[in-house]
Amino acid sequence: MRHILLTTLIFICGVSIGNAQDFSLSGNYANALFKDVVSEVEALNPPLKFYYKAEWDSIPVSLVLDEVSLQNFLDALTKSTSLNFYVHNRSSVIVTNDFEIKPELPFYFFKGQGVQQEEGDDYYSILEGLRDADKNMAQETLETKLFEIGRMADRYKGNEATIEGYIKDITTGEPLVGASVFLKKPVMGVVTDPFGYFSFTLPKGKHELFVNSVGMKPTKRQIQVYGDGKLDVEMESEILALKEVEVTGERDNVDQLQTGVAKLSMKNIKQIPTVLGEADIMKIALTLPGVQTVGEGASGFNVRGGGTDQNLILINDVPIYNTNHLFGFFSAFNPEVISSANLYKSGIQANYGGRISSVFDVALRDGNKRDFSIKGGISPITGKVTIEGPLKKDTSSFVLGVRSTYSDYIFSLLDDPNLRNSQASFSDFITKFNFKLDEKNTLVFSGYHSRDNFRLNSDSVYQYFNSNASVQWRHNFNNKLYLLTSASYANYSYNLSADEIPVNAFELDYEINHTNFKSEINYFPNSKNNLRMGITSTWYNLNPGEGRALGDSSLITDVLLDRENGLESAIYFGNEFEVNPRLSLYAGIRLSMFNLIGPGKSYVYQPGSPKEPEFITDTLHYSNGQIIKTYGGPEYRFSARQKLRDDLSVKFSYDRTRQYIHMLSNSVSISPTDTWRLSNTYIRPQIGDQISAGLYKTVFGKGIEISLEGYYKKIRNVLEYKDGANLLLNEVLETDVINSEGRAYGVEFMIKRDIGKVSGWMSYTYARSLVKANGEFPVEQINQGDYYPSNFDKPHNLVIISNYKFNRRVNLSLNINYSTGRPATFPASKYTFNNQPVLLYTERNQYRIPDYFRMDLAVNFEGNHKVKKRVHGSWSFSVYNLTGRSNAYSVYFLSEGGEINGYQLSVFANPIPTITYNFHYR
Repeated sequence: MRHILLTTLIFICGVSIGNAQDFSLSGNYANALFKDVVSEVEALNPPLKFYYKAEWDSIPVSLVLDEVSLQNFLDALTKSTSLNFYVHNRSSVIVTNDFEIKPELPFYFFKGQGVQQEEGDDYYSILEGLRDADKNMAQETLETKLFEIGRMADRYKGNEATIEGYIKDITTGEPLVGASVFLKKPVMGVVTDPFGYFSFTLPKGKHELFVNSVGMKPTKRQIQVYGDGKLDVEMESEILALKEVEVTGERDNVDQLQTGVAKLSMKNIKQIPTVLGEADIMKIALTLPGVQTVGEGASGFNVRGGGTDQNLILINDVPIYNTNHLFGFFSAFNPEVISSANLYKSGIQANYGGRISSVFDVALRDGNKRDFSIKGGISPITGKVTIEGPLKKDTSSFVLGVRSTYSDYIFSLLDDPNLRNSQASFSDFITKFNFKLDEKNTLVFSGYHSRDNFRLNSDSVYQYFNSNASVQWRHNFNNKLYLLTSASYANYSYNLSADEIPVNAFELDYEINHTNFKSEINYFPNSKNNLRMGITSTWYNLNPGEGRALGDSSLITDVLLDRENGLESAIYFGNEFEVNPRLSLYAGIRLSMFNLIGPGKSYVYQPGSPKEPEFITDTLHYSNGQIIKTYGGPEYRFSARQKLRDDLSVKFSYDRTRQYIHMLSNSVSISPTDTWRLSNTYIRPQIGDQISAGLYKTVFGKGIEISLEGYYKKIRNVLEYKDGANLLLNEVLETDVINSEGRAYGVEFMIKRDIGKVSGWMSYTYARSLVKANGEFPVEQINQGDYYPSNFDKPHNLVIISNYKFNRRVNLSLNINYSTGRPATFPASKYTFNNQPVLLYTERNQYRIPDYFRMDLAVNFEGNHKVKKRVHGSWSFSVYNLTGRSNAYSVYFLSEGGEINGYQLSVFANPIPTITYNFHYR
């Protein structure tokens, strides 16, 4: 009680040790006593007065002082003792033993509910006992309290210190990825990694540290930095409309270093009105400049003129090879389990490799580390449930999400009569376990499995499966260095069967297995440098296809292609550093190598002849483990950002990327029967070179962001297909593909507003994607060897996303999407040969299908925001394709009664209304 009264007295009077810096003390006190030193200092520095117990008079003291401050003198005086000091009113020094006087009371001291902090209590558990107003007061107390970092004895050891820590959600304990931790004076800062971890080197002394994160209330901490130490910060959610979408960079576009990078945050159960009412992070990505799709309901996406197979799509750092459900209407990602996703269109850093167009890196949530909760949703075609909670409070957690279909009625809305008689279903399962073993070690397990099953017109049955699993171990050596090691496995397989005509009944199987090991070191030597280096190795094992007769009556001949094995390895190094507050650079290099490994075979073709089956002269056979072909080389990565003003910057980047695995497809979008094949003797790796530059501006206090980016990309060894190419179960695949050249260029404009009642963004892209197939022989040339539009060349694309918040519980979204129709090849005339009509087609991709236009509307209603309410619910009412426009997915031609007639296939030719209910129980 004596200690509390003394503390209260000092708190009321108002004191600060920082005010006692006007004294300058000198003197040589060798083998002196405590009372003698104190008496002499008091005599030489009136009105300074010490208050302490008489029994401390005889404490031995040995000091040499040379114009030191009072604080430095007191540090030295009490060093190696259990004494503490407190300076009151600039002149009174109160000395205590075994306890320390604090300059403020605990934030819960005067609470009427009698909340007391016992040993072991954390900030979160204390907040649970306070009213909302008290919680705000508690937060304000944290923002004004002075946090001492490091040991006071280290304050003279150098001019800088490194603080480390984690930024977390105060409610769930989950890490906040991409949170900004920064100072305003001097201007410097860092962002948190996928674990919510930051390491920040800053000058010693007193600072105001600011922390921002998407969807969270900004906060700050007052810190006194003596030396290296730790500071964890917990942030509160900012109450926003439930279905709001956040699209932002790690920092705003002016500050962040890389070009062509966007972060999609799913913190607040995001939704743009989408078909069938399911929030879909991949569909949200399609609203960004430079990202397109070939048509409505198509799976996959095209980035800056690249193919769908040229995007590296990761889920918790594990690739996924087929990202769609139900013909592309749903993505493979359960939105309730996703934390965020980063899309890299350019400025790709050296730790990413294996694809040449983009990286879409999806991070899973850790799960609530403090309370169990259940989330779910029901839409006209899907149901989903997510369960999460702590395994051990604040230490380990899990999250588990399950989705499934329960209705096939959607097919009744489609125009095609074959599809109206079809059925389809899918299910997926995703989980993540996070274990904090101790202060230096964290272990993470994640897993994913999905299954799709559909039958087209009661004949062909499709089944395809995605599975992956990973384990990650993170070890912090110190506050500047940590190691991240992972092992992962991914599998994609499908089965196709048809038995309506017994003599043609068949079954087709395909499978790809992907096993990866990766180890990476992150080093933060100071606040201006971030070094990342690592090694990675991937083992591929492919079954390119097995075709078998189905049933005793089938006359189909079995075809079993040889399995393919390949090893892709890389070492990489990258350094992001700040030259000065205006100029930041990133330089990286990735040395990659690919080995195609036996057993296997390779055909030899007659010299001076095209690669056609009739020109095969020999077959080379390779034994198990023998290297068939090797490719490799350096991949250079460079980015630069120059701030012209605080609200204006310019950026530049150059990327070289290599891709050793290729998707073969006769369609313009990903389909279940697409196959992936490895580079071999004749199918060479794709190599991409891209330069990108942009101008970035914020206005109205960063409330509006404007960006203008331009790019030019050149791709070598793009796979194009000969007319009539057979890609399925083809043993001599090189006879139907052509190693071609591609080029893409464009300009992207985006304006985004994220303040006020009206928010959203508008993006416009002008982009071209061209291909040239100009082989040595005429059969290896397309369109006489000239450049022609690729299948996904859509020059103009305009997207408008608008949100209006009536209040915190009701908001309205109106979205508009326009794009040029994709290229197509049409029949130009017909002639008769051997009494059979033959069509003569135009040059490849000379024409286009009609332009695309769609408008969507959604109204979202949220329940009240009572904190103690156990069940929170929300409703979404949306209309997809509000105007009912019949957009063409494809144009095809049929011979009917001697005439060639053209038809347009539309996936959704009518407005599609949807009602979705979501709930959250805790």
